[in-house]
Amino acid sequence: MHLGNGIICPVTGIPMLALAGVTAFYAYKKAKKEFIKDKILPAVSLTALVFGLQMINFAIPQTGSSGHIVGAILLAALLGPYTAFLAMCAILLVQAVFFADGGLLALGCNIFNMGFLACFAVYPLLYKPLAERKRMFSGALIASVAALQLGSIAVVAEGALSGSITGRLGDFTLLMQGIHLPIGIIEGIVTGAIIIAAKFVDMKKFSYSMGAFALVLAGIISNFASQMPDGLEWALLNISDSVVEQTQGVIYAVLETLQAKTAIFAMASSLENIAGLISVALLMYLASLSFCYKKETKI
Repeated sequence: MHLGNGIICPVTGIPMLALAGVTAFYAYKKAKKEFIKDKILPAVSLTALVFGLQMINFAIPQTGSSGHIVGAILLAALLGPYTAFLAMCAILLVQAVFFADGGLLALGCNIFNMGFLACFAVYPLLYKPLAERKRMFSGALIASVAALQLGSIAVVAEGALSGSITGRLGDFTLLMQGIHLPIGIIEGIVTGAIIIAAKFVDMKKFSYSMGAFALVLAGIISNFASQMPDGLEWALLNISDSVVEQTQGVIYAVLETLQAKTAIFAMASSLENIAGLISVALLMYLASLSFCYKKETKI
């Protein structure tokens, strides 16, 4: 669901970047109030895990498309919505800057679609009430499907506002909803299984296990990921006669040039994937330390 620069114009992309920045600041202020030192290891390992999971595109049978787990509901359930949102920001930032996976101009949209909606709409309204009734697995399943469906609708709206989708909005919406339904179901099953596992094991051991698994995902399993178009690419290909890429203007040219220079892991080899994983983990580690440091200096 990573939007590229060509689908988003500055009129849409810049306000969404501003919204993402304001929300990240708000989430940071809220997260540092509830964050404790014992959360550092889970925060780092789970952020790395989601980064690794997003590398694994799996084929959707009979469609010619593929999908990957987004992971925001998983992070929100185990870390809380504020820390989870910041983790998604870190993941999407590293992907855009170092891997050119998602455009810099579209970064705000991607954060909104994959982070904001899941952490601040779906998590409190769907997952949390069900989890409080001890229905964690069904909550994870329903919330994961809902988060992807909301995100896919947001993609349609952003494409239309940017002028890149010039027609067939109904078809595009149905394609996005349809292809992200099975992806959401798979994500919900995986998310539910991990959440339940976390409840029955020591958190330190769980965190180390998830961190090790993230390394395996990035360094080995990513080499076997499906090469078929992901859900968004597949939907756009099916309405290609109504897609006009937004590739004109100074802002687009500057950001494309900048991204071409920063995307040092764009080949996505095993070593580059591991380097990206380490970058995300380090970014989340520094953020987690800042939570604790600022809190401790007030005591």
